[in-house]
Amino acid sequence: MREEGARQAAATVFRREAGPLVGALTRQIGNFDVAEESVQDALVAALEHWPREGVPERPGAWLATTARRRAIDRLRREARGREKLAQLAAEPLQPRSDERLYLLFTCGHPSLGHEAQVILTLRAVAGLTTKEIAGAFLTSEATIAQRMVRAKRKVVSAGIPYRLPPEAEMAERLDGVLAVLYLMFNEGYLSSRGETAERRGLSTEAEWLTELVTRLLPREPEPLGLLALLRLHLARAPERFDGEGRLILLEDQDRERWDRPMIAGAVRLIERAASLRRRGPYQIQAAIAAVHAEARSWRETDWSQILVLYGILLHHQDTPVVRLNRAIALRHVSGPQAALNAIEGLRGGLDSYHLLHSTRAELLWDLGRVDEAREEGEWALRLAANPAERELLATRLRTRSAAQGSR
Repeated sequence: MREEGARQAAATVFRREAGPLVGALTRQIGNFDVAEESVQDALVAALEHWPREGVPERPGAWLATTARRRAIDRLRREARGREKLAQLAAEPLQPRSDERLYLLFTCGHPSLGHEAQVILTLRAVAGLTTKEIAGAFLTSEATIAQRMVRAKRKVVSAGIPYRLPPEAEMAERLDGVLAVLYLMFNEGYLSSRGETAERRGLSTEAEWLTELVTRLLPREPEPLGLLALLRLHLARAPERFDGEGRLILLEDQDRERWDRPMIAGAVRLIERAASLRRRGPYQIQAAIAAVHAEARSWRETDWSQILVLYGILLHHQDTPVVRLNRAIALRHVSGPQAALNAIEGLRGGLDSYHLLHSTRAELLWDLGRVDEAREEGEWALRLAANPAERELLATRLRTRSAAQGSR
């Protein structure tokens, strides 16, 4: 138990400290690749030493010292880094409060592809593992590892500076930055790791960083839309899990426990973004979330409006996941067969996505296609990694099967 507690402590401290440490090291030595690898080395060292020796009194300082030593070791092995060695050896590593913001825009440099921007920032800013990033991209760890290596080399070879760019350049990098923040929030909101259902700190940090971006770029509507979306989700946080850590479906949540002032503030953000007259996908997603949040009960949900909003979203962001979500709304407007027809073409692109199979299972149960529904439900259960989702899927599969058996 002590060893497991030490490993969990290392992971928790690392997620909190990774971004500032990578930023501080990058600022000191001017090499993002060496900085990021040195901070990762510090985590490996913590996972090795803390279970054996105990968690240090100041774990953040321990990681900073270890990362600095690893960077010195790496620079000694690299001729091009020797001129930075004396400076790094002489100065303590002192992360600033805004290091994550600098990293966000450094990793969002336009010379990097969009995917590379997202992967680098999830690793450097959020401290996510390769496995977690692979889960967010619905691909393999090996693929993400290869892309990460290429992206870090690009940062170094292109000489991308570690700084906040001028406002005009910030706008160019905005899509990548917002995509990272949304993925970061989602990983905290419902973790892709098997050990824990949620990581609230990661979600609230993504919300805080998004607010900083809205302050930097107050005339950009999409950061406002994303901030509204995140706050609408966080407003439901008290009702997402029961006392034993089990997920509570939206239709079963006690809406009296939702944070109504936060919902009202998020709606005002949507209105502020709309006044800028440049509609984008985060604003539309926030509008969809607002329809759910403002309904006083599940039965009062305006599914027709949600369906219209998903149709608009498809014009901005035509992805398989958006089409899947639209089909769920379609089920409540036109019935399960129409929804099933709408997602049949998604199986190739989303076959490893557990929510596609769980959605198909629900539709097939509604249509009385019991054997197919059970097969889809079992497939969804095999693919799901989050423990709370797995328990929910297993419970629904048992309940549906028992209901069919009693007929």
